[in-house]
Parts: sequence; C-alpha cells; structure tokens
Amino acid sequence: MKRAFFWAGVVVLAAAACSKKSGGGVKLRSDVDSVAYVIGLNVAYNLMRMDSTINAEAVCEGIRDAFRHSPRLAEADAETFFLRYMNYTLPEKARQYEEQFLADIAKSNRSYARTSSGVTYTVDEVGDQEQIPSSDRDTVSIRYTIRTADGTERFSSYERGDTLRTALGDLPKGVKESLKLVGRGGRIVAWLPAAAAYGASGNAELGIGANATLCYELELVALDKFAIPPRLR
Repeated sequence: MKRAFFWAGVVVLAAAACSKKSGGGVKLRSDVDSVAYVIGLNVAYNLMRMDSTINAEAVCEGIRDAFRHSPRLAEADAETFFLRYMNYTLPEKARQYEEQFLADIAKSNRSYARTSSGVTYTVDEVGDQEQIPSSDRDTVSIRYTIRTADGTERFSSYERGDTLRTALGDLPKGVKESLKLVGRGGRIVAWLPAAAAYGASGNAELGIGANATLCYELELVALDKFAIPPRLR
C-alpha cells in the first residue's frame, strides 16, 4: 500500500472549506456539507495555533491541487520542506519575535533589567538579603501567578490559597534564576523566554503551548537552605 502523505488525510478532509469563490460562496446544502465545513474550521484553528501568519489561500490552493492530482511539489520534497519549516524556520521566527517582545518591555520601563538568559525582570521587594536561595537543593516556599504574553492568566496560587514548597532545582530555569534575585519575603515580576520556561514541549496541565513566553509574578515566602550533615563534611 502506498504510504499516505503525512498530513494529506487532514488536508483532504478540509477541502470543502476551500472554494475558488469567496465571501461565503460555498453553500451548505446537506449534513455532509456541514460536517465538511466543521472539519475545515477545526483544521483552520489548528493551523492558526501552529502559525497565525499562515496564508489561508495557499492552504486552499494546495488542497485544490491535491484534488486535481497536480501537486506542485513531489511528496518527498513537500515533506522535507514541511519538516524544515516546523523544526527550524518556525522556531526561529518565534525566537526573533520573543526577543523583540522582551527587548521592548525592558526599553519601555527602566525598572526592568535582563539576565544573560533573556529573563526580563523587575524586583518589587528585595526581601531579606541574608536569606537568598543559591543551591538547587535549597527548599523554597513560593506564591506565584503565571500569565501568557497576551495577558491570559494560566495559574494563580493566590486564587487557590496555596503555597508551593519545593526544591529550587525542580522549578523551570527562569523561575530558579528569578528567585535567586530576591531574598525571603521578596517579590519579583519576571518575563521568561520559552527556553527558560517550558520550551517546545509546553505544559498541557497549565494550558501553556509550545514556545510560550511567560510572565511570572513570584513571592519567596520561605527558604530552607540546604545544609550538608556534619558527618559528611
């Protein structure tokens, strides 16, 4: 059996949503038409999540070419191009946008500073400078809020009435870096580039997508410094 084109199944199902006409030219005359239209909507939403700048007309032209049996790219060439775009071009576009976004934050407010990893932060309260986490084995108790770049709140321990107690090393890189900038009782607002947060994997439990830039509002409530037992010194 001929190997199916790796995205062809989804695209073919969306064909009814792409017409040469525009402005609602496709008539939904039957349940089959309506189902095809719904499938087209779902495909479009998925494509927009993948890349909001995607050219919808080019997508539709690709579908029409598939139905005409006259694709402009051979299957192997199309797959190679797609994988290169998804694995290299798209992440680089996201990285460049993120870099400009964080640079604009720092430029627009002089209270913000940036670390070498790109964490862009402002300290609201420095806290006890004698009690600053430094080792991944230190135990921290924190309250925090997570927001995405568009301002959507993804998590708030304040709303839940929770305080997270964990080893510093178990936190995302950018959170660890941020907490090391304040002492016990300190508060910091930190924008984390994706590489210092959840990266390409995202966090499904929190509803955080791949390569998401995140804003953390962090409060270091308590700190237990790791101490080597005397007999091991």
